Amino acid sequence: MTRYEYEAEKWNGERVKHRIDAKSQAEVKVRVRNMGYKLISLREVTSGSSGFMKGSLQSLKLKEKIDFTQTFLTLNKAGLPILESLIFIEKDAASRQVRMIAQEIKRQIIAGYTLSDTIAQYPNLFGQVYIGLAKAGEDSGEIDKTFERLIQLLKKQGDIKGKVISALTYPTFVVCLAIVVVLVMLMFVFPAFKEMFDQQGKELPAITQFCINTGEFLKDKWALIPLGIIAIVGSFMYLLRWEPSRRKIDEFLLKIPLISDLVKAAAFSNFLTVLQIAYDAGIPIIECLYLSKSTLSNSVMQDAMKISIKKMQSGAHLSDSLKASNLFPKMILFMVATGEQSGRLGELMTQCVEHIDQQLDLIIETMGKLVEPILLIFIGCLVCFLALSLYLPLFQSYQIS
Repeated sequence: MTRYEYEAEKWNGERVKHRIDAKSQAEVKVRVRNMGYKLISLREVTSGSSGFMKGSLQSLKLKEKIDFTQTFLTLNKAGLPILESLIFIEKDAASRQVRMIAQEIKRQIIAGYTLSDTIAQYPNLFGQVYIGLAKAGEDSGEIDKTFERLIQLLKKQGDIKGKVISALTYPTFVVCLAIVVVLVMLMFVFPAFKEMFDQQGKELPAITQFCINTGEFLKDKWALIPLGIIAIVGSFMYLLRWEPSRRKIDEFLLKIPLISDLVKAAAFSNFLTVLQIAYDAGIPIIECLYLSKSTLSNSVMQDAMKISIKKMQSGAHLSDSLKASNLFPKMILFMVATGEQSGRLGELMTQCVEHIDQQLDLIIETMGKLVEPILLIFIGCLVCFLALSLYLPLFQSYQIS
């Protein structure tokens, strides 16, 4: 990673100067453009970069970001200067990653940079939303309130992630357990019955022969099982990262009943939470949209939000801009429009977030109720198949005798 310094112009004409770590100048240009800025100048920084940060600190987990932000806020509220707060975190934080980032931020502040400028140099660690809110809080002199909003946002993202994971944990565990049981049956149980079946001297049913042949193949070529799992997982991860296939997957997810509702509700919850928090922090509404768009992981939804941002840039109201994306439910659009007309946009967006959170909880609850009978049918069909494969030859021998 190379450190670059760029100067850019915001949509309102304000000029900003930041440093950023990136693989190439092209990557910097893309990042600056994604933030809605117009690049003015760009140069590589040949000195003053932190050697230990490169390659040794690639990302911060959500919990680590919460711990760093919560500790910093607590110390700052207690009246400690920023440097003393960072020194405390550097020495006493439980996570090595948090200690390293505190050390780097402290070093940059001593060199004359502001807190938000230093954080902005590591978008891969903090994310554009964190950087944008930190900048707004520092500019307005409300760093405490901003970090409280950040903690609220990070905890909200953790809650959503936890809900989605909990909804998928049980079916994933059952499916994995079923795969293990099938492999054990094929590799050890069916071969044990093969000799008895051969003594009957009769042609085996097709499904029994298939199970025996598959079991013998897997037992002889057992090394293919972990290799196959690695290949499948690796291929899936590659498809998720490859842009054309990722887009197809995103389009497919938005067409599956209930799954599409879950994807949209989780995305809307994050999007509207960031929009509401950024708006309350005093960030211009167009920049709020840029920050909110960065929370969307679905490429189809990202493209739709680009339409909204362009409409907003042309002078449209927020409700009209969101409507242009064809993404948001009518209830959300109505509440945003009402907030704009009444001058209570922040309050109405808070209600939008609460409404979407209720919808998300309802979707997850519905999925939980549907998953159990589906898994029951799946396990029943699997048990039926294995039982028929194993007992059909025995039934045939009884009929002959």
